[in-house]
Amino acid sequence: MNWREQVRKVEPYTPGEQPKEQNVIKLNTNENPYGPSGKVKECIQDFDLLRKYPDPTAGDLVNALADYHGVSAEQIFVGVGSDDVLGMAFLTFFQSECPILFPDITYSFYPVWAELYRIPYQTIALDEDYQIHASDYHRENGGIVFPNPNAPTGQLLPISEVEDIIRANRDQVVIVDEAYIDFAPEGSSALSLVDRYDNLLVVRTFSKSRSMAGLRIGYAIGQKELISYMQAVKYSYNSYTMNRPSILYGCASVKDEEYFRETIRKIISTRERFTAALESRGFSVVPSSANFVFAGHPGISAETIFRKAKEKGIYFRYFRLPRIDDHLRITIGTDEEMDRVLEFLHEEFNL
Repeated sequence: MNWREQVRKVEPYTPGEQPKEQNVIKLNTNENPYGPSGKVKECIQDFDLLRKYPDPTAGDLVNALADYHGVSAEQIFVGVGSDDVLGMAFLTFFQSECPILFPDITYSFYPVWAELYRIPYQTIALDEDYQIHASDYHRENGGIVFPNPNAPTGQLLPISEVEDIIRANRDQVVIVDEAYIDFAPEGSSALSLVDRYDNLLVVRTFSKSRSMAGLRIGYAIGQKELISYMQAVKYSYNSYTMNRPSILYGCASVKDEEYFRETIRKIISTRERFTAALESRGFSVVPSSANFVFAGHPGISAETIFRKAKEKGIYFRYFRLPRIDDHLRITIGTDEEMDRVLEFLHEEFNL
């Protein structure tokens, strides 16, 4: 038998384009337009720390996150970005012969992990308004995962609906991926449900609201037993998953609540202003609780806008996929960047 016949073949996740040229307006990967907290910059001094292995438990960061969220350290799992945390959760909890469930329009890494780990899965269709319905998840399954707010649509599922899904699936692990929750209204997070449900895992990231996508910091919160199973898998795979600078800078970021809230307020304000401006130009914009908008125009194809914008050094995210190929996902940048987008739409399409 040829070795090629024994290779594990998967269709990999395709991340957003990372342009090499300078002076572009990069609105395609949902990065925060504002830099990290100044407290992070103050930590960038001790280069000697790089010669030693990091603490495999990332204890300082775990304790900082536990204090911040008011939970015990045993309820925190940290990893190299939320992708690492989610991948570890898939590997740990989704072992049933029944299919796991997630939306048909959602974070496109979910089917990649399912294929990689040979996990059967079934996608559940969003409705015509791109909304999740909790009742659609009242069926036999091997686990459930969904983002809230969803990506790439930005739609928020009310916490009552989130709880309905968790309550209806007490025998399976439900993962709520909250990469964008900090841009949603207060009280939207499933963290308020962790103490009540031993099958709930909430996943967060520093990449969006904390402006630290380049450091790759993610974490999960759940009850102690759930986290202990993930830790066992982690230490069987790679104990040194988080580097020392990430641990140090992550702690500094958590300690600057004022700056954290200030940048979130700016992004939400810009999002609402930009949404209104798009709608006044004839765009259909899905209601967003994230740091991006999902928009399409009935008279101009999304692909045309995408290509014309790229020629002008403006990067959006375009998905050539069924049901959403008439929309663009546009990250919220600074007010100046979004004004430039509006100028581009006027100059190119007279909108």
